Amino acid sequence: MRFERMDSNVSQQAVKPHRAVRWVVSRIARSDSAIMLTLAMLVGVGVGLGAVAFIRSIAFFHTLFFDQGRNVLSFMGNWYVLVIPAIGGLIVGPLIHFLAPEAKGHGVPEVMAAMELRNGRIRPAVIAVKAIGSAITIGSGGSVGREGPIVQIGAAIGSVLGQRFNLSRKRVLGLVGAGAAAGIAATFNAPIAGVMFALEVLLGDYSVSAISTMVFAAVSASVVSRIFLGTHPALSVPSYTLVSAWEIPLYIGLGLLGAIAAAAFVRSLYFMEDTFDAWRFPDYLKPVVGGLGLGLMGYFLPQVFGTGFVEIERALNGQIVLTTLIILIFAKILATSLTLGSGSSGGVFAPALFVGAVVGGAYGQFVHHLFPAITAGSGAYAIVGMAVVFAAAARAPITAIVIMFELTLDYNIMLPLMLATVVATVIAEKIEPESIYTLKLVRRGIDFRGRLRAQARLRLTVGEVMTPLAAIVTTTTKTTLAELADLFRTTGIHGVAVLDEHGKLSGVVTVGDLEVSLPGMGPDALVDEIYTREILTATPHEPLDELLARPGYLDVGRIPVVDPADPGHLLGMLRRIDIVRAFSTAGVTVPS
Repeated sequence: MRFERMDSNVSQQAVKPHRAVRWVVSRIARSDSAIMLTLAMLVGVGVGLGAVAFIRSIAFFHTLFFDQGRNVLSFMGNWYVLVIPAIGGLIVGPLIHFLAPEAKGHGVPEVMAAMELRNGRIRPAVIAVKAIGSAITIGSGGSVGREGPIVQIGAAIGSVLGQRFNLSRKRVLGLVGAGAAAGIAATFNAPIAGVMFALEVLLGDYSVSAISTMVFAAVSASVVSRIFLGTHPALSVPSYTLVSAWEIPLYIGLGLLGAIAAAAFVRSLYFMEDTFDAWRFPDYLKPVVGGLGLGLMGYFLPQVFGTGFVEIERALNGQIVLTTLIILIFAKILATSLTLGSGSSGGVFAPALFVGAVVGGAYGQFVHHLFPAITAGSGAYAIVGMAVVFAAAARAPITAIVIMFELTLDYNIMLPLMLATVVATVIAEKIEPESIYTLKLVRRGIDFRGRLRAQARLRLTVGEVMTPLAAIVTTTTKTTLAELADLFRTTGIHGVAVLDEHGKLSGVVTVGDLEVSLPGMGPDALVDEIYTREILTATPHEPLDELLARPGYLDVGRIPVVDPADPGHLLGMLRRIDIVRAFSTAGVTVPS
């Protein structure tokens, strides 16, 4: 119904807002960027609500298993904790095995596999199964984090929304990355770190469109989580003080130690996975066995249960003695390996932070004992240690640096943090080329890091790929068809740019144009009568991948490259062979 035909009793003031909304919606619908940003905001809101529900469900299941479980199993005394993780495994194992096997493990590799093998398409069932399975695992004492599950849940929300609107592969992947960024942003209350995690670990795409999409999602998720969970960060981190410049070299030692701890964590996790995978036993019951092992550890060291945020804060505040810190390094690695290796669901982000905190705390106590006058307390080293071990395990130094800065809001920590994190990442790559996320994919024959490297190489501009003007053949509007035929025959090319009498680009003429026109028009006819004037052009600073996404790309074999300030000034020619060569160098196939 047209607005003009509305009931006359409706005031003009009431009509205008409807027209304004209608105009805004129509404008959004016509803009690809506006559509993606709108969808990213919806993803962020959905992930934020999902993160709130997930975190609260963890608290619910923790109360159910440990508080109620203590009453039900009171006949066991304190030994009741031995069976709590096993009961959780008894529920989670069949849930994952029969409903969504993708929800097994620590989440991020499964997102990577979906991006690599299924164009970012993730089943909706993964959202529910991952949320429930991980909440039960953590609530029953599983030594895992909540960040990996929220990343997978967020990625799944983005994927499902992209599929619902039948978006292209590139846009679905963008929403998957946006969902992952929103997950980290919501659970840590650290939106910048969420964006960096998605860029550094998942997408490897630093284009304006990719970053803006993830920023919208991360900010939206953070706003929602702050409404329900408060504005405080996930961890309470003490202020940092650099006592002396002589303290800086000591952080290099922490970087080395953190790299070794990260490598031990990665190898222990995958050793345990291999052990359980090789065991001839029903997969859906393996989490029960892992839970029994974890319960036995937890009876003697309850600090290994759950995400470990309480123990992390104690390490940050220097409240754990040196011997306990050293024991917890090995205990947490083993506990997490048992939980995930046996087939339960959860993340490795928080366990890596836990290991880093106790490694840094132990190292800090040691160096402070040796050099009390020039070193800060152990808590300062625990802060840096968190970033060091995560960066070394995940190969995400920028994410680690940013997340610790967002948690501390203390610029004083940046110098030792950056130094130790980079040292740890470099050394870790020498020890183990793959990260804790990509190693699982490589063992399945998926080279995800290779795809990211290829994407980085393909972030080329048209000007970097094109054949320059000095190396191409052109003709003019006054050339005869006979001369044009001779030109094609002697050069072996199939199309050339056509210049007018002033040397300005006027169009393109091809062998096909000549073959169609020559019999009827004769050899003395001019190129001016047959060439194509309406042509697709590019500019040298235009990203190659954006050009390939433009309508009409597949219909032409060559694209003139012109000066954006003077569209008639020909700078070169982008030929299909130029594009093939660029893609071949990067090790991927030409998009079609």
